[in-house]
Amino acid sequence: MPSQDTCVLTAAGLKKLALNQECRDAFNRDSLFFRLFERAAQRYIVSSSLDGLPEKLKLLWDKGYRLGVEYVGEENHDPRVVQAFVDEYLKSIQVFAEAKLTPQLGFDLSAVGMLISAETAYRNAATILSAAAEHNIPVMISMEHSSAVDKILEIYSKLAPDHSNVGLTVQAHLHRTVNDLPAIIGHGRKIRLVKGVYNEAPEVALPRGAELDERYLKLLADILDAGVPVSCATQDPGLIQRIFDQGLHTRIHELEMLHGVQPEALRKAREAGVACRIAAVYGDSWYLHFLHRLAESPENVLEALADFYDPSRIVFGAGY
Repeated sequence: MPSQDTCVLTAAGLKKLALNQECRDAFNRDSLFFRLFERAAQRYIVSSSLDGLPEKLKLLWDKGYRLGVEYVGEENHDPRVVQAFVDEYLKSIQVFAEAKLTPQLGFDLSAVGMLISAETAYRNAATILSAAAEHNIPVMISMEHSSAVDKILEIYSKLAPDHSNVGLTVQAHLHRTVNDLPAIIGHGRKIRLVKGVYNEAPEVALPRGAELDERYLKLLADILDAGVPVSCATQDPGLIQRIFDQGLHTRIHELEMLHGVQPEALRKAREAGVACRIAAVYGDSWYLHFLHRLAESPENVLEALADFYDPSRIVFGAGY
């Protein structure tokens, strides 16, 4: 096994590669990386489009899981791309309603116009929230790089009072979260608590480790004590065990994991009586999502290479 230092540097390298603008600009259906790893990415990407997605979601629903859905795409500067992204969500709401599914939708505000203006993001997010509310579909706003947090909180503070179906993702690793949390709790909307996936400077965020786990558990306790529904979105088996050991699993709204990541662990939690949500991702712009999944552990890198060699290893729903 590689040393701990090597694992940490490997994860950092994959995240750096994920954020490399030249690589991201070159990624499309015709790119070599797409053609080589499209099949391997299907371990984490549920579908390339809405076609066939409801059937796959229903398979997971019938196994007893709550569902989450996110269309991959982020940091859109082009108004036409932003509108196409919004239209995709509006279309998906109708598709899910017709299939009698109510998955929790998720998206980045940078994907719906925040890089154009805060007002554009607010308007587009409100449009999606209103359409989703008509079919009792909840929506979770994602959190992004630390440089975007102020603007995200500003937009969320305008959305939360008028949309009961909105929630917000909170990153435990950011130092500022300790001070931001009381105001977020004050809105009374659902909170999705994550460790945080972005590479941040030490003065901005904690690295993975014991100190971050302690902060996560402290933030979780604060949210629970405030009586606000909270989703523990984590793939860390050690942290999940501590949530169980401290009895917090009986108080949380749900445990959430991304599709394809440790399905057996999520199944065991469900069998133990915990409500569990599978967060499914679909679409063609999977470069960032795929590399972030590989960065989570050396085993994921090896598994991706094995999947590249033999795509038949990937069986949808297996392990759940």
